[in-house]
Amino acid sequence: MTSLANKQIEIRATSVLVSDDALIVDLADGRTVSAPLAWYPRLLHGTPAERDDYQLIGDGLGIHWPQLDEDISVEGILAGRRSHESRESYEKWLASRSHAA
Repeated sequence: MTSLANKQIEIRATSVLVSDDALIVDLADGRTVSAPLAWYPRLLHGTPAERDDYQLIGDGLGIHWPQLDEDISVEGILAGRRSHESRESYEKWLASRSHAA
């Protein structure tokens, strides 16, 4: 017997928009979901051009921002998970950006 509870449904992103205060993701099933940009500090501190430069990875299971070295899974957004990056790692990244400018 097959149980529906055991079946994994993979929700995939089709497009992404990063506004000044939210990460907004359109999903293949027709929904649009958003999360506060404050949950993702690298996106929060990215320029509009860096935020617009994203790639859907894993056929839409995740989103990658190459210029910001940020990866976020659709599953994580739906589960309400914030960035798990350590403060030390984030501060090192932020310092490297100020040296590059």
